[in-house]
Amino acid sequence: MLIKEVPLEDVWQMRYTIMYPETSLAYVKLPKDDAGKHYGLYDRRELMSVVSVFWEEGKLQFRKFCTRVDQQGKGYGSALLKYLFEELILKHSVSAVWCNARTTAISIYERFGMTKTDQTYQKDGWDFVIMEKRLAD
Repeated sequence: MLIKEVPLEDVWQMRYTIMYPETSLAYVKLPKDDAGKHYGLYDRRELMSVVSVFWEEGKLQFRKFCTRVDQQGKGYGSALLKYLFEELILKHSVSAVWCNARTTAISIYERFGMTKTDQTYQKDGWDFVIMEKRLAD
């Protein structure tokens, strides 16, 4: 397996195919995508999982984390999150990491020490909760 930065075009295609196939490719493009870093996990040169990372005010936010549907449950997403927590966070001085988690994915993030906040919302028919992990005060 190899984890490296991924071209935005590949990230957008994964987001569209996996997360929002009922929309359009334009829908999955975030206004601040150009300000972030985008990482992917490759296995045998095939892109299996992606995540977009943004730094702001000493905190790291990851967004649009997804793994190919036909490859879910094989550890690719966990390996990418492990890289995020062990490599990226250590290289950058951040006080916390957070994400907008679909409520169906809470257990994945809890395995990495993230906890639910009391901030919830709905979007596109999905229920979300903001999850975070404080690293320093």
